[in-house]
Amino acid sequence: MKKILTITFLLSVVQIQAQNMRVVPTKAQLAWHETEYYLFVHFGPNTFTDKEWGHGDEPESVFAPSELDCRQWCRIAKQAGAKGIIITAKHHDGFCLWPSNYSKHTVRESKWKEGKGDVLRELSDACRESGLKFGVYISPWDRNHPDYGTPKYNDVFVNMMKEILLNYGPVWELWWDGANGEGPNGKKQEYDWRRFENTVRQYAPRTVIFSDIGPDIRWVGNEQGFAGDPNWNFLDTAGYKRGEGAPSTDTLNHGNYNGRQWIPAECDVSIRPGWFYHQQEDEKVKTPQQLFDLYLKSVGRGANLLLNVPPDRQGRINRADSIALIGFRELRDKSFTNNLLKDAESYYEFSQRDLKNRPLLIRGFDTTSSYYGINLQNFIVQLKSPQSINCVVLREAIHLGQTVRRFSIVFYDGTKAIGEVQGTSVGRKRILTFPAVKATSFRVYLEDAKGNDNISGMAAFYIPETLVEK
Repeated sequence: MKKILTITFLLSVVQIQAQNMRVVPTKAQLAWHETEYYLFVHFGPNTFTDKEWGHGDEPESVFAPSELDCRQWCRIAKQAGAKGIIITAKHHDGFCLWPSNYSKHTVRESKWKEGKGDVLRELSDACRESGLKFGVYISPWDRNHPDYGTPKYNDVFVNMMKEILLNYGPVWELWWDGANGEGPNGKKQEYDWRRFENTVRQYAPRTVIFSDIGPDIRWVGNEQGFAGDPNWNFLDTAGYKRGEGAPSTDTLNHGNYNGRQWIPAECDVSIRPGWFYHQQEDEKVKTPQQLFDLYLKSVGRGANLLLNVPPDRQGRINRADSIALIGFRELRDKSFTNNLLKDAESYYEFSQRDLKNRPLLIRGFDTTSSYYGINLQNFIVQLKSPQSINCVVLREAIHLGQTVRRFSIVFYDGTKAIGEVQGTSVGRKRILTFPAVKATSFRVYLEDAKGNDNISGMAAFYIPETLVEK
């Protein structure tokens, strides 16, 4: 008896160790995953010079928004269903949208509001009033600052971050660009990334940090707004650096199948050809249909979508962009409001002869398998009546990790199989679209899972055929 108890105890220890070794997100990362989609705002001297990358020698007076209205940005973001806004507080030209004490190239030196303006203050206040998350992009590269390229500049950059984190917070996401070029003194900076990261952790421990390699969020490897298929939330960063020393774009796009760190992908893309506002691009704004397609290829592959919407020279989001954003929201609402599974019954398949002894009804995304202690392998969804379906959404309980590595969904009309859809990764949300089938039931097979499968919910829809991912 003693020997059996010892073996049982050792097996329990092994299981606990295996559970602890599983790569899982932090609480801050989990909250980030749930934001799903938010806006990027590129705004600064480039808005007024028609440049994408300023040289840092632009006179401060060039920054002159005539009707800056950050509340208008927030109203449109809310109407578009976005959860937050990330603003370019300092782009490569070094111009600060707040009156920093560590630069002489800021809104304070401009003529806007007689040098008393503060874009970060106006936006952070507007986000707080609107219930939106507030994020900040701050480029380490500075083509204006005279100390760039010397050890002094690392002090400058740290102090700038402290100003932002302490005076405008809470800052939900801090965005580091990987660009690194020469400064006005002709020198290239050796960034003290470890110090930068420690500064954020010390002054804003709940802030998630974005860069090529995280530590919290990774670049997806392109600026077209799509994640890889498959898309793993794991990444190995040992031996890599930000910028030129980052992993390959293919690795960033897909993640690492067996990566040791949870660093999910964020898909950045602009609603226009450029990142800053250019009047000649007013007729080139992406259509609602194009934005919906990007949504399927980003959020629909378990990543987050960061959609850039640049304000114009007035300091307002242009009407063309606003129309596209609202149209995008309408397409999402039209497509994903009527869950065809709200009255369906779903049974987990333990064996052929014990099929319905332990039924579990799934309604939307509310049920977690871990609550029932079930190791999900296969399950059957029985519809109340035949339904036309061309979209299925799966969701994983990612607080337990990302364990589903391959799956298939087989649709039936009665007992006859009429179609099949296959996939690899799931993650926070997987949206699958396909030619419509009229089904009475379907069976989901979860294959090649590492550890316990963590499917936490699913939904099915019939979306407009024109929106089905090609």
